[in-house]
Amino acid sequence: MLESAFVKTSELQQPDELEEILGYRFQDSALLAQAMTHRSWAHEQVSPHAQHDARSLHNEALEFLGDSILGLIVADYLFKASPGASEGELSRMKHRLVSEPTLAKASNELRLGEFVRFGRGEEKSGGRGKHALLADVFEAVTGAIFLDGGLEAATNFVELALGEELRAADPIAAAAADPKTTLQEKLQATRQPGPQYTVIETLGPPHRRMFHVELKWNGGAARGEGPTIKAAEAAAAQAALKQMESE
Repeated sequence: MLESAFVKTSELQQPDELEEILGYRFQDSALLAQAMTHRSWAHEQVSPHAQHDARSLHNEALEFLGDSILGLIVADYLFKASPGASEGELSRMKHRLVSEPTLAKASNELRLGEFVRFGRGEEKSGGRGKHALLADVFEAVTGAIFLDGGLEAATNFVELALGEELRAADPIAAAAADPKTTLQEKLQATRQPGPQYTVIETLGPPHRRMFHVELKWNGGAARGEGPTIKAAEAAAAQAALKQMESE
């Protein structure tokens, strides 16, 4: 059963079209097939007694590798493109560029979701449209290209796929997208204690929650709301920054 699964792994649908989209021709087509295989598909190809063997069929290991390679490529690009930026500014720009929304957007533009092999359950639950899975596939493809063609090939792919986002990266936009870190750094610069976030209220049904968070820092307080605790904290941090600017 495992042998047949390995055979199937190399039978990716429309590999030529996908390679054209990626702008890279694989020497080892099995790497591309693995990058485009979700674990739900791989686990359906092996017997229940050999599920550990499915790990070498799906893309999670390539995702792990691609995450690190992607971080290196983006950091190198930003370091060269923004020589006057501080460490904090570079970190915020990098964080935004390798974030799930950015990678999912790039995956959608490359139509990667159309080529991923999902198991029946994941397919029915809309796996092709899930941002987390699309971001994972982007990382897995980056890892596969790195293994197949080296760092230069992976860099060419990332700069092609994230070109617009890379060129548009700037410290001001990155700071606006990450108000919690900006607030933390602002308080640290004046040697104040870090901000404290507290969920004070949760409203709405389970499928449509709205969280209300209170933020306190030395001498001030602000509130924010959002569909997740993280979003509510970010809104509170943004409100705190506006307060500080008006003082």
